[in-house]
Amino acid sequence: MTVDETRSGADAGIGDGGSAGTPSDPPTSAYPTPHHAVDHTAEPTDDPLAIRLEQLILGADRRYTPFQAARTAGVSMELASRFWRAMGFADIGQAKALTEADVLALRRLAGLVEAGLLSEPMAVQVARSTGQTTARLAEWQIDSFLEGLTEPPEPGMTRTEVTYPLVELLLPELQEFLVYVWRRQLAAATGRVVQAADDEEMVDRRLAVGFADLVGFTRLTRRLEEEELGELVEAFETTAADLVAAHGGRLIKTLGDEVLFAADDAGTAAEISLRLIETMAGDETMPALRVGIAFGTVTTRMGDVFGTTVNLASRLTSIAPKDAVLVDGAFAEELARTGDAPVSEAQAAEDAAAAEKEGEEPPAYRFALQPMWQRPVRGLGVVEPWLLHRREA
Repeated sequence: MTVDETRSGADAGIGDGGSAGTPSDPPTSAYPTPHHAVDHTAEPTDDPLAIRLEQLILGADRRYTPFQAARTAGVSMELASRFWRAMGFADIGQAKALTEADVLALRRLAGLVEAGLLSEPMAVQVARSTGQTTARLAEWQIDSFLEGLTEPPEPGMTRTEVTYPLVELLLPELQEFLVYVWRRQLAAATGRVVQAADDEEMVDRRLAVGFADLVGFTRLTRRLEEEELGELVEAFETTAADLVAAHGGRLIKTLGDEVLFAADDAGTAAEISLRLIETMAGDETMPALRVGIAFGTVTTRMGDVFGTTVNLASRLTSIAPKDAVLVDGAFAEELARTGDAPVSEAQAAEDAAAAEKEGEEPPAYRFALQPMWQRPVRGLGVVEPWLLHRREA
C-alpha cells in the first residue's frame, strides 16, 4: 500500500440543498483537497431519543435552517457552505436543524478572515482539518468505546436506554480531556516549528519518514475471522503508536496493515524502526514486519506529509525483506554525519585502531549499515538501499 492510495473522498456541505434563495456553490473542482466521504442526502432524524441525545451533546435546540444560520451570522451562504462542506457536514437542504453554536462557529471563522488573521483558503483548511480529525475520533468513540460500555446491565433494558445517562456523564469529562490533549499536541508542534533553521524550513522541512508494513496481510484477511482481524490490526496500531511516541517520533497515520511515522532526526527514526521489528518479532500472534525509511525534504499539510521522500519510503517498504529495515542513501549519510553509524565497517575498524593507539575509547556507534544492490524503483529511478541493523559491541 502506498501513501497515494490512501487519499480519497468527496466534499459535502449543509447548505448544498439548492433551495430558493441559496446561491449555488462553486464547482467542486475549485476545491480539490481530498476529504472523508459523507452522506450527501442525509436528513435530520425525527427519532425522539436521537433528538434528545443531539440536544444533550450540542447543548442547544434546533433553531435555524442553513440559510437562516448564515444570515444570522452575517456570512454569505456561499462561504457558509464552503465551511460546512470542509467540516464534513452532510447536505440537509434547508431543514431546520442548526443551533446557536453553528451560528457562533460561522461568526468565528468569518471573523478571523475579516480581521486578516487567516486568509479565506486558510480558514477553509482549518475547518477541513478539524472536521476530518474529529470525525474519525467520534466514529471510533461510538463504534468501539460506547458500544462496549452500553451493554444493558439488566435483562429487558435496551442499549438506547443506557446510552443517554452514560453520554450525560461522560460528555463533560471527554470534552475537557480532548481540549487538554489538543493543547499539549499544539504546544509540541509549535515548538518543533519555531526551532526550524529558517522560514523556508518551517513549511518544507527535512525529516526522516518511515512506513512499517505487516507482511502477508492480504493472506491473513482470507484466513482470519473479521473479529480476529480487527483485534490484530488494533494491537498492531496500538503497539506502533506507543513505540513511536515513546522514542520521540510522531505517528502520522495508520492504514490498517501499515503505519506512517516521522522523526526530526535519523537516529530517532532508526531506533523506532528497529524497536518495531524487535517488538513484533517477539509476539507470536503477529505476522512479520518490514520497514522502509527515507530522509529529505517533506511538505506537511493538515497533519499529513507529502513529497518524493514519502514516496521513496513507501517504495523501500515494499521491497524490504521481512523483519528488516531498508533506508535510502540520504538517511545513511545522515546517520554517518551524526555519528550514529560508521561510514563503513572498514572506517569503523580504522577509527577503533586509531583510538586504541591513542589510549582512547573507540567511537560508540549505535547502528550499522549494509549496502544492498542498486535497483530500479517505480517512479523514482535507480536507488541504492541500505540494510539497517543494530551494531554489536
